Amino acid sequence: SYPSILGGRVKTLHPKIFGGILNRQDNESDVAQMEEFDIPQIDLVIVDLYPFEKTVASGASEDDIIEKIDIGGISLIRAAAKNFKDTVIVPSMDEYSMLLNLLNEKNGETSLEDRKLFATKAFHVSSNYDTAIFNYFNTDDTYYKASISNGMTLRYGENPHQRGFFFGDFDAMFQKLHGKELSYNNLLDVDAAVNLILEFKENEPTFAILKHNNACGLATRSNMKDAYLAALAGDPTSAFGGVLIANGKIDKATAEEINKLFCEVVIAPSYDDDAVAILSEKKNRIILVQNNAELPEKQVRTCLNGLLVQDRNNVTDNKEHLKTVTDVVPTASEIDDLLFASKVCKNTKSNTIVLAKDNTLISSGTGQTSRVDALRQAIEKANSFGFSLKGAVM
Repeated sequence: SYPSILGGRVKTLHPKIFGGILNRQDNESDVAQMEEFDIPQIDLVIVDLYPFEKTVASGASEDDIIEKIDIGGISLIRAAAKNFKDTVIVPSMDEYSMLLNLLNEKNGETSLEDRKLFATKAFHVSSNYDTAIFNYFNTDDTYYKASISNGMTLRYGENPHQRGFFFGDFDAMFQKLHGKELSYNNLLDVDAAVNLILEFKENEPTFAILKHNNACGLATRSNMKDAYLAALAGDPTSAFGGVLIANGKIDKATAEEINKLFCEVVIAPSYDDDAVAILSEKKNRIILVQNNAELPEKQVRTCLNGLLVQDRNNVTDNKEHLKTVTDVVPTASEIDDLLFASKVCKNTKSNTIVLAKDNTLISSGTGQTSRVDALRQAIEKANSFGFSLKGAVM
């Protein structure tokens, strides 16, 4: 009885629509009012909300973003979900297949349990949508809201007796080409590997090997094969069962060398077809293509009965940050090695001492309660693998 008004801002907000959705079919008063006001019964509501988050991500103007705050759609979702006993709500295109399967399997009927499941998904969609809007407007750092979808059940947590889950959009970060399911510990190592490799320029072939979230091998060379071999030489013992990551394409020659090592995960932005075939010879080895997705600007972890939130550490040391305070001035190559070592140190568990030479991680003492012990550990490791520390930096 009313047209769409205010430039489309008001279309569905009408008693005949919301009455048809919210009426209780077993309530005599509701049934009588439906007849009195000639309100049609609505049993199925399907909504596709305005793409608010995509509009924000596109860099659109504030006016365009505001117009993509859906009012009627959210209201329809909440109304239908509230009355799930009598109404089916399909809150997004992601649930179309679920609805079609149910209708085909049950000849057009749904159970109360089915409708409650749709309602649960509906409130998830609406709460996620409102969180995104809040975060767009919020400028007060004392408020923190997050709504994360795409939960993934893991084989187990840190230990086999612990349940484990990952909440996030893994497919936005990686394409999985081969291998078993990722574990909780795999994901922690993958996260550490990605944070480390992002420190290095793509035009400088760099390879890293990580174990228990720390680099045990890292090197930059003129090609990826040499970078891998130099990284492996840093600690071939710890590399066993580790996570490997490159900042450039892995070719056949590099893959042949990697294939000699037992490793859990290999990550790179791209691979030669021959390289994928070689690395896939080990059926459980996980092969990931790293997409160009950005990491969150905030880091979050549980603490006591709450959360600790901080800005991501995006600062990488450069020559301007360095100040010589000794009589001996470092050479240009020593400065390069110091900056290389600083990137490793930044991404290694404290207390840590990093020894580097010729753009190679020689050794590190990691996670020690004393920096003196960390230094002793680093020196002992370097000596045990036959490295000369003459000319190395710390």
